[in-house]
Amino acid sequence: MKKVFAFIFARGGSRGLPRKNVLSLGGKPLIAHSIDVAKQVQGIERIFVSTDDNEIKHIAKEFGAEVIDRPEELACNNAPEIEAWKHAIFYLKEKSEHFDIFLSLPATSPLRDKSDVIACLEAMNKGTDVVITVTPATRNPYFNMVSRGKEGYSSILTPLNKYVRRQDAPQVYDMTTVAYVTRPEFISKHNGLFEGKVKSVVVPKERAIDIDDIYDFKLAELIFQENK
Repeated sequence: MKKVFAFIFARGGSRGLPRKNVLSLGGKPLIAHSIDVAKQVQGIERIFVSTDDNEIKHIAKEFGAEVIDRPEELACNNAPEIEAWKHAIFYLKEKSEHFDIFLSLPATSPLRDKSDVIACLEAMNKGTDVVITVTPATRNPYFNMVSRGKEGYSSILTPLNKYVRRQDAPQVYDMTTVAYVTRPEFISKHNGLFEGKVKSVVVPKERAIDIDDIYDFKLAELIFQENK
């Protein structure tokens, strides 16, 4: 039986939506939704919140997660999140805590369902290094996405475009922040997810919203109320 640890990485700062990780959605802080869905998934042994923020630490403990103190240099706007992942793994290794599967559940995807998380964990097999989640994209580089020059001249992103109808173009997907699954050994040895063999799990658009600004948050509130 593989030992699964869930992680939620939540900084106190945010450019797009200040203090977003502690904003109330459906009566509880945003970060609490990720903690709660992790609790619902059988097989997740422990849940950790890595943060630099005292309020987030308090909320994490209140909702049943363990806290990893995130260094200030890994909590700034330009710090790659994978470095925070490495820090969390090293922190646990130093405490002689062994686990097999690393599961990241970003706080910015509060509408995920436990079935989405289970599907990602089940997709992780011997030949896979990373599992990500995706949702069908609304724009397609094979059909209706262009680059734009200084004077406004534009060209299709795929110059050899042969598709005249959107329906004929290859299906493309947007990456989402619903879940990431990998192994601690892979993270320790690499600096990017696509340095390995990546498998994707498709998640419905209504469960894949990624909150980055106030408009995303308002949409999440609307969907949450409709689902309720």
